[in-house]
Amino acid sequence: MKQDNFYITTPIYYPSGQPHMGHAYSSIIADVFARFKRNDNSSVFFLTGTDEHGLKIQKSAEKNNLEPQIYCDKISKVFNDLTKVLNLSNDDFIRTTENRHHLAVKDLWKKLLDSGDIYLSKYKGWYSVSDEAYYNLDEVVDKDGKKISTYSGSTVEWVEEDSFFFKLSAWQDKLLDFYNKNEKFILPISRRNEVINFVKSGLKDLSVSRTSFTWGIKVPNDDKHVIYVWLDALTNYLSALNYPNVQDKLYKNFWPASLHVIGKDILRFHAIYWPAFLMAADIKPPNRVFSHGWILSGDEKMSKSKGNILDPIEIINTYGVDQLRYYLMKEVSHGSDGSISLQSLKNCINSDLANNYGNLCQRVFSFVKNNCQNQITNTKALSESDTKLITDTKLLLKNLRENMNNQNLNDYIKSVINISFLTNKYINDEEPWKLKKTDTNRMSNTLHLALEQIAKISILLNPIIPNSTSKVLEALNIDKKSRNLSFLDEKNILEDKIKINNLNILFKKIE
Repeated sequence: MKQDNFYITTPIYYPSGQPHMGHAYSSIIADVFARFKRNDNSSVFFLTGTDEHGLKIQKSAEKNNLEPQIYCDKISKVFNDLTKVLNLSNDDFIRTTENRHHLAVKDLWKKLLDSGDIYLSKYKGWYSVSDEAYYNLDEVVDKDGKKISTYSGSTVEWVEEDSFFFKLSAWQDKLLDFYNKNEKFILPISRRNEVINFVKSGLKDLSVSRTSFTWGIKVPNDDKHVIYVWLDALTNYLSALNYPNVQDKLYKNFWPASLHVIGKDILRFHAIYWPAFLMAADIKPPNRVFSHGWILSGDEKMSKSKGNILDPIEIINTYGVDQLRYYLMKEVSHGSDGSISLQSLKNCINSDLANNYGNLCQRVFSFVKNNCQNQITNTKALSESDTKLITDTKLLLKNLRENMNNQNLNDYIKSVINISFLTNKYINDEEPWKLKKTDTNRMSNTLHLALEQIAKISILLNPIIPNSTSKVLEALNIDKKSRNLSFLDEKNILEDKIKINNLNILFKKIE
């Protein structure tokens, strides 16, 4: 991977039902990292999409009295529309029913067959239709008269059928060696430990085809078999780059992927099966898999079957897209499960957005408009309090790149909000409304520094709340090309003499 190229992906979503908050969460996380890297002058390719094959899709289509392709066209559009509602900046939306994807999957299958990593045998074992996953006997328990996977909580059923197998067992030591040489391949570390322990416990060969249904990509030269939906789905990360054309500009510039953002329930597929498939095909594995926790409703994972889904579109229509984006990024720890509620959403909007960042912007812009005709000049005479604010801000800026490059978004947001808090306190202490009567030069310097702080905070928050921060940056007359992170290298954003525009209230306080 070239240092200035960054390829980030979301999971591709199974369009067997309507989108819920978990889909929104994964997508927004990836979007925040993509936007940050663009602001940091990287060339970014950001991918999302839908996984449209498998037994679960076939059953959902039958339930709706639709042909699978027509059903997928209908539901995939809902997920594609969600990218606009969530204000995602994705460069592509892949569908596994597209021809470009079929070509990639068949090529990868052929490579695995040619390498001797695929063989024909018979599968007997526990299978979850909901997860499209196979489970070992020690991962299955009896609960309420049903067989349940202890890994995901989904019901499983006994399956016996002819199947092609991938020699996963042959890759056990090679995977452990790969994890050892790439310590940050899996983040957070707790997930890395989970994967390593699972691999060390012993890997069995993996069934990679099915004969009991027809909706999927046929095994080349054997139409009775459909390629296992996860081998199919994972390949989307390649097919979006026009693989198998390895000379294509997209593939050459962006593979291996920089970051796969996924939920913890699909970690095994991405951290074990995927790198094994790739290494067997002599393709470089991705640089990193970041596995976030579940969004909980109360103490339970949100799912259609449990009827506890929170609709992100309803919340956006009521409170706003920036408000939802900020809340999910701030309040949910990105390595752990996170419980959300409407009350904590309201508290977050009021405390961080309305009372802190929004209030800072509003009070400074309003004062400059009412007392300085929207024009400010900096005389560069720094007071002790100016120097302290600049120094304290530098300390908070110090680790921001490192935080984002290691997917530590919670600490990143905490630092940025602390800069906003410090700037609000600075305004309170300096009292420009009093300086207007006693020292206009000092007043002007104070306001200029406050606007410089607002510019920095707005650029830093831009990946998270792009709509609101863009309004502020436009009011500061900072064009899109200048909204980069060069100030992290101790450069100022604003000229000494500036003219600003009016700014309306950014966030209304929720009563």
